Amino acid sequence: MSEKLRAILISKTDQGQSVELVTMSEDELMEGDVTIDVEYSTLNYKDGLALTGRSPIVRKWPMIGGIDLAGTVVKSEHPDYRPGDKVVLNGWGLSETHYGGYATRARVKGDWLVPLGDSFTTRQAMAIGTAGYTAMLCVLALEEHGVAPDQGDVLVTGASGGVGSVAIALLAKLGYRVVASTGRPNEAQYLTGLGAAQIVDRKEFSEAQPRPLDKARWAAAVDCVGSRTLATVLSQMRYGGVVAACGLAQGADLPTTVMPFILRGVTLVGIDSVQAPMERRRLAWQRLARDLDISKLDAMTSVIPLADVPAAGADLLAGKLRGRVVVDVRA
Repeated sequence: MSEKLRAILISKTDQGQSVELVTMSEDELMEGDVTIDVEYSTLNYKDGLALTGRSPIVRKWPMIGGIDLAGTVVKSEHPDYRPGDKVVLNGWGLSETHYGGYATRARVKGDWLVPLGDSFTTRQAMAIGTAGYTAMLCVLALEEHGVAPDQGDVLVTGASGGVGSVAIALLAKLGYRVVASTGRPNEAQYLTGLGAAQIVDRKEFSEAQPRPLDKARWAAAVDCVGSRTLATVLSQMRYGGVVAACGLAQGADLPTTVMPFILRGVTLVGIDSVQAPMERRRLAWQRLARDLDISKLDAMTSVIPLADVPAAGADLLAGKLRGRVVVDVRA
């Protein structure tokens, strides 16, 4: 007899889309060689876009949402995984073309999975989620481009969000002086608690028309915002500065010039978490186990039940949430 599962299903309608908590049969899951009892998922900016329909994230209908999941293998035809293994999955088309993590059970390709090991619980893995894993990819990119803690300030934009929060915690622990940009002055204590040495208002970067070149301020930056903010950050980089760009909360446009690149030797590194190769994923999770302060992770994390996901997705896009939101799919 097929198992029943609860899921957040996004369906196409004449008015756009609907999002509802449904009961499904395991037989309705998509193809894959590993079946997982999902314990936790998470809420990322991309999830908010998919849940609200603000951006065309979903490309196959209907779709179970959730770009992340963590849980326990219950069935496997993949040589690397056996029942009882704890695993984590980020990206690979979840919530776009393959049923995602907002369900109590998932069937996926074993080649997409990362073994969780003993470093994190499944809850902690989803407190990190795609946002935290992306933050680690950003830090790796800065390191690989030669950015060292003694070179100057590192700016983090969108600092109160998931990527920004984890990036601050990681960079601070590694010895960098972190400056956090946020539009929420009431979050100053939260951000300094994560390790930010200074808080600046996001208006400094987002309101004015970006200049081709501005006063050199930053040795490096992690940008989660895009658009005018990223353009302004690029104009303020020091000579040889590096920017890791991973988000588009403000927009996908980039109103800048070649000036920062050809006059100051600035490097803009694009960070993709969805299709990152397995070797890169494993390295990121290894470094998270080493460099992320779990007490800071706990401080930035809240937990919601599966039924609250649709409303939380709208709140995330409205800037009402901070840090990391974990979804307990069993609750």
